[in-house]
Amino acid sequence: MGMWASLDAMWEMPAEKRIFWAVLLFSWTVYLWETFLAQRQRRIYKTTTHVPPELAQIMDSETFEKSRLYQLDKSTFSFWSGLYSEVEGTLILLFGGIPYLWRLSGRFCGYAGFGPEYEIIQSLVFLLLATLFSALTGLPWSLYNTFVIEEKHGFNHQTLEFFMKDAIKKFIVTQCILLPVSSLLLYIIKIGGDYFFIYAWLFTLVVSLVLVTIYADYIAPLFDKFTPLPEGKLKQEIEVMAKNIDFPLTKVYVVEGSKRSSHSNAYFYGFFKNKRIVLFDTLLEEYSVLNKDIQEESGMESRNDGEGDSEEIKAKVKNKKQGCKNEEVLAVLGHELGHWKLGHTVKNIIISQMNSFLCFFLFAVLIGRKELFAAFGFYDCQPTLIGLLIIFQFIFSPYNEVLSFCLTVLSRRFEFQADAFAKKLGKAKDLYSALIKLNKDNLGFPVSDWLFSMWHYSHPPLLERLQALRNTKQD
Repeated sequence: MGMWASLDAMWEMPAEKRIFWAVLLFSWTVYLWETFLAQRQRRIYKTTTHVPPELAQIMDSETFEKSRLYQLDKSTFSFWSGLYSEVEGTLILLFGGIPYLWRLSGRFCGYAGFGPEYEIIQSLVFLLLATLFSALTGLPWSLYNTFVIEEKHGFNHQTLEFFMKDAIKKFIVTQCILLPVSSLLLYIIKIGGDYFFIYAWLFTLVVSLVLVTIYADYIAPLFDKFTPLPEGKLKQEIEVMAKNIDFPLTKVYVVEGSKRSSHSNAYFYGFFKNKRIVLFDTLLEEYSVLNKDIQEESGMESRNDGEGDSEEIKAKVKNKKQGCKNEEVLAVLGHELGHWKLGHTVKNIIISQMNSFLCFFLFAVLIGRKELFAAFGFYDCQPTLIGLLIIFQFIFSPYNEVLSFCLTVLSRRFEFQADAFAKKLGKAKDLYSALIKLNKDNLGFPVSDWLFSMWHYSHPPLLERLQALRNTKQD
């Protein structure tokens, strides 16, 4: 009876109160669901202390234990950072943090001679203060993750000075993009009339395409060093593979990811006839800084211990070695290019833009509802930026959760299809070994709770991918 009485009391509240408490209730429901899933996976980390029989051929006990402890530490960090984030968000809503920050930005504008009629100027100040607050409150968590967890498990290569300079640079670059784009979007909404949602959607589409086009050429080099892949066998084979599937490759770059982390990656970007491939140096066995350090260390051991232990030293080097051989790199690229050839990239863009259009249309329907603004403390004004924040972040949150899950399911399907494409290129055996190496290098834990995996994994679990490759793997 008490629960039903509480629900009846909630429905008797004013509309703005019902909206506020519904948003808060849903937020905590999602958090508790995520915590439940994380605890299921954490139980796997704690109880699976030995290599399962089905993994015995692909993972040694030392690597298995390292990955288990790494994922256990990440799980603990994720729990506490997630709890902090949820409590912080709840306190901001309960104590009127959003309207307070809006009033504060208005006061700053007033000091500069801009009155309430300059809503876009005030919105930009609000965005600047909000992102600054988020950066400062998130900094301790980022520092702990980088210099405690990643450092402990051998992934971090950054100094504190490098980290702080990088954080400041990222904040400045973000503001240089966010503030002009936001001001133009708000202006379009203001002058767009009844069909402003169409113009706003088209504007965000153009911005996203421009950013994707210029990111690797003008934005990413601000943070990482990109160098053309030198002439040689690997570059020639990449160009041949691209030509065979009609991929319009123009350049191949190696990015110096090792100055930040030991994690590895590869991707392609660009539109139409101007495609580029980017390989992390940590992906390439011959480029890996770690491998060079190991070779120097093994050389010293060999000189100190004599030739009698050379075989043991070679075994240690092989076990520690990072990255993939050229054939395995080509297999990984075959998978990535499979996403392009099979239209996954275009399909994702279409889905994203359909969702964006729907959201702007619903925003146009809801923006006039004063009770939405009142629910979050805005009784006397309805700023457009605040309307975007309320509707996109809070009101759409149930829809966003469902959409996220559907996209995760679709992503796993795409990954299997890209693996199958690499198999058709004759790369099954090399992709098989590359996946094992990449899992080892990144300390991925190959045992997953089925529910956690279903909800979170955008890529299929390692064993499922290996099984699919094994079915038709060439000898």
